[in-house]
Amino acid sequence: MIEQLFPNLYAYWFKFLKNCTATFQMFAVSGSISFVLGMVFGVLLIVTKRDGIKPNTVIYTLVSIFINLFRSIPFVILLVFLIPFTRAVAGTAIGVKGAIIPLIFGTVPFFSRQVETALENVDAGKAEAARSMGSGTAGLIFRVYLHESVPELIRVTTITAISLVGLTTMAGAVGAGGLGDFAINYGQGLNHQDIIYACIVVLLLFICAVQAAGSFLAKKTTNRELFPKKNKLEA
Repeated sequence: MIEQLFPNLYAYWFKFLKNCTATFQMFAVSGSISFVLGMVFGVLLIVTKRDGIKPNTVIYTLVSIFINLFRSIPFVILLVFLIPFTRAVAGTAIGVKGAIIPLIFGTVPFFSRQVETALENVDAGKAEAARSMGSGTAGLIFRVYLHESVPELIRVTTITAISLVGLTTMAGAVGAGGLGDFAINYGQGLNHQDIIYACIVVLLLFICAVQAAGSFLAKKTTNRELFPKKNKLEA
C-alpha cells in the first residue's frame, strides 16, 4: 500500500525512518532540557519580581533581558548565530547533536514566559495564607504556585511542545536532519511530492497526539465538580 500511495517514499523508506527518528530525538532531548530550564526561569521571574516572594530587581532584570533578547531573534537566524557556540559545546553544528543547543535557546525563552503567565494566575490570597502559616520560599513555590497551576502549566507545556515540533523541522532545513531536511532534500529537491505529503502526515499525527495528551492531562488535573454534593441543610 505504501508503494502504491507513496512510490518515491517507498524508494527512500529507510532514510525516511531514520529522519523520523532524528526528529523525535531532537524533540525529546531538547524538549526535556527546555522544560527544566523554562520552569526554573519562569519560577525565578515570579519569585524575584517587584511584588514576588523574594523581590530582587537585579536578577529579575537580567533574566528578563536574556529571555527578551533570544525571543526577539528569528529561529533561522538564531541557528546561524549560535554555530560557533554550538561547535564549542557539542563539537558539531550539524545533525541531531548540533541542533539540540539552538533548539534549547529557541524554546526556553518562550516557555519561561508561558510559565510566568501560568504562575501569575495563582490567587495571591492563597500565597499569603500559606505564608501566614509559616511556609517558606520553597513551600510557597511548590505547595502553592506550582501545585495550584498544574493544569495551566500542562496547557502551556503542550503549546510549547507543538511549537518545538515546528522548530525541529526548521532546524532540518539548515542541516540538522529530521523530517524538515528530508522533505526539502528528497521532496522538494527531487520534486517528489508524495514525500512532502508523507512528512506532513507524520508531523500532523505527532502534533495531534501531543495536543490530545496535553488536553487529557489538563482536564484530569483540573478540580471541577460537575455535580456538587448538597449539604445536609439543603437536603
